[in-house]
Amino acid sequence: MLAFAIDLARQAGQLLLDGLSRQRQIDLKSPYELVTDMDRASEELIVEAIRARFPDHAILAEESGGAFGDGRPTWLIDPIDGTNNYAHGFPFFSVSLALWDAGRPQVGVVFDPTRDELFTAQAGAGAFCNAQPLRVSRIGTLASALLSTGFPYDFGSRDDNNLREFSRVQARCQGVRRCGSAALDIAYVAMGRLEAHWEIGLKPWDTGAAALLLLEAGGRITDSAAAPWHPWSPRAVASNGLIHDELLEVLGWR
Repeated sequence: MLAFAIDLARQAGQLLLDGLSRQRQIDLKSPYELVTDMDRASEELIVEAIRARFPDHAILAEESGGAFGDGRPTWLIDPIDGTNNYAHGFPFFSVSLALWDAGRPQVGVVFDPTRDELFTAQAGAGAFCNAQPLRVSRIGTLASALLSTGFPYDFGSRDDNNLREFSRVQARCQGVRRCGSAALDIAYVAMGRLEAHWEIGLKPWDTGAAALLLLEAGGRITDSAAAPWHPWSPRAVASNGLIHDELLEVLGWR
């Protein structure tokens, strides 16, 4: 399963690289939420391969939808995590694939084609970047930490848009980055480039693979109340574990 997911992610990533410098067809799903022709092409490549190889598996993908499969193994697919970045030619985006079974992540792959960084994890077998083992950082205080976050697409029409939280955390840490791909942000927490990532309004395909990377690298991911995280949690806090409780306190989510 892991080898299959790796091959698919690499194929989709190469497709995205090939299309990055060309003019892209861009449509709007909402006023500020984009979808490109390459989102659809990447997803079609992935979905067709899964259906051909595993016709009994369920699929939940960002563009074509679907659902968890009533006890069947289920693939969570984000064909471009960071579509806005991709549409503007900003080189921070990824392909994210996860296989869930029995309510738990079993395989996770996040591929950054612009840096040729392949993040992989298998339940109980560790997490890796280009075959090198991943471990979260050992920084134990928010004051010494570098974090990332994201904002919901409907930022301007909701009060809980993460702006207050961003202001509070920014004042207490060494910096907060807003990179635009939650899958890569959480992968960076898993490898120790960041100490934590928090976000409002994530979808199952955004976090399905990255959460497994983080857990296998020794990190922690919860919802806003420190309860066990699941892909439909409306808020997610992912960290190295050492600053998790302090971050929740500063966010005001406990």
